[in-house]
Amino acid sequence: MDLHVVILAAGKGSRMKSSIPKVLHPLAGKPMLERVLDTATGLSPKALHVVIGHEADQIRTAFLDQSINWHEQLEQLGTGHAVAQAAPTIPDDATVLVLYGDVPLIRAESLKRLIALVDNETLGLLTVELNDPSGYGRIIRNAADEIVAIVEQKDANSDQLAVTEVNTGIMCVRGSNLNAWLPQLSNKNAQGEYYLTDLVELAVNQGNEVEAEQPDSIEEVQGVNDRLQLCELECWYQSQQAEQLLLAGVSLFDPNRIDIRGSLAAGIDVVIDLNCIFEGHVALGDGAKIGANCIIINSTIGPGTIVKPNSIIEDSIVGSGAVIGPFARLRPATILKDNTKIGNFVETKKCEIGRGSKVNHLSYIGDAIIGENSNIGAGTITCNYDGVNKFKTEIGDGVFIGSNSSLVAPVVIRDNATVGAGSVITKPVEPNQLAVARARQTNISGWTKPVKK
Repeated sequence: MDLHVVILAAGKGSRMKSSIPKVLHPLAGKPMLERVLDTATGLSPKALHVVIGHEADQIRTAFLDQSINWHEQLEQLGTGHAVAQAAPTIPDDATVLVLYGDVPLIRAESLKRLIALVDNETLGLLTVELNDPSGYGRIIRNAADEIVAIVEQKDANSDQLAVTEVNTGIMCVRGSNLNAWLPQLSNKNAQGEYYLTDLVELAVNQGNEVEAEQPDSIEEVQGVNDRLQLCELECWYQSQQAEQLLLAGVSLFDPNRIDIRGSLAAGIDVVIDLNCIFEGHVALGDGAKIGANCIIINSTIGPGTIVKPNSIIEDSIVGSGAVIGPFARLRPATILKDNTKIGNFVETKKCEIGRGSKVNHLSYIGDAIIGENSNIGAGTITCNYDGVNKFKTEIGDGVFIGSNSSLVAPVVIRDNATVGAGSVITKPVEPNQLAVARARQTNISGWTKPVKK
C-alpha cells in the first residue's frame, strides 16, 4: 500500500513575532519543516504533500532541491480544510499520514507503529497522556474504552475537560475514507473552522474503528507556537544528544553546554569541554579531546587529536595525533596529516599539511601544499591572491620558513630548503638552499623623533 504524507505548514505563526515563517525557524540548526520532511522521507512515501499559506513562496524556495507536491491554502479555515487542499491528488488506495510542520521532533518509530494500525476499516490516531491537557483536544472513549470522538477544548464540557488523553493532531487514514469524509466536515463549532479531528466521529458513525498509538515521549509530539516553546524543545533535544554521547563512552564536562546541530559520531574516550558546537556531520576519533568554546563544522578529527580552546574547524579533515589551537581557524578544504601542529592565531584554507609539519603562530596558509616535517615560522603568509586569481604555494619536506616571511604564489620551495626570517619569496628555492630576500638596511644618525602637535 503506497504511503502519502501530508504536512500542514500554512499557519502564520504570529506568536513567533518574526518575518520568517514559523516552520522555517531552526531547531538544532535545521528548519522545523525540514526535520519533519526528513522523518517523513525515512518512511519511504510514494509522495510528500506540503500545505502552505503564509509566506508560501519563502517556504517553497527553502526546499527547491526536494521533490514535494505543494498545495496552497489561501484561506485559513482549519486543519480539515488544509488537508482538503491536498486530498484531490491522493488516490483512494493510498495510506495517508498527516503531520505538522511545527511538530519537529516526531520520530519515525512512533509513526511506523501508527501506520501499522490502519486499514480500510480503521483510522489511526497518535494520542498522548498529559498531566495538564489545557489547550488540547480531548480523546473521548465509551464504556468499552473505544475512541468515539475528539472534542476541542473550546467545545468541551466540564467532564470532557477532565480527560487527560489528548489528540496530537497526527492521524493516519486510508485515502478512500479521507476523500469520503472530508466533504462531510462542518464548521459549526466555537472556532468556525473545519476540524480534521471530526473525522473520528464520522468514522465511528459509519462503523469504522479508531485505534490509538502513543509516542515514546511527550516531546515528540510537542508543537511550537512561540520562541519559548521552541527553546524548550531545543533544550530537550540537546539533552537527548548529550545523553547518547555519555552512554557511548564520551566524557562531557557539562551535558547542558553542548550543541549538536547535525550529527556527531564519536569514538570511545573522547573528551568534550564546555560550550562546544558541532554542525553538519562531524566525526571524532577515539581519544580526541575538544577544548572549550570550539566550533566544528562538517569535519573529521582523527584519534588522539587535541583541539585546544576557541578553535574553529570547518569542512576539514584532521589526522591522528594532531594539535590544533588555541584560537586556530581551519577553513574549508584543509587537510592535516598525522602529528601536525597548528598553533594559536593560525588560519588555513584549501591546503594540505604533511605529517609532522608545524605552523605554530600567527600565520596564514592558503592554497598550499606542505610536505612532511616542515616548520613554518611565526607571521608567515602565503600570498595566494592577486586581487583576481588564486595561486598555489608548494613547500617540500623538511623545509624551514623563518618568521615574518611572505611566500608570493605561485612559488615552490623544495625539500630541506631554508627561508630566512623577514623574506619575501617570489622565485623557486631549490633543495638545501638558503633563501634570504630582504631590502638593504639603512641606519640614519641624528634622527629626530616626531613630536605631537
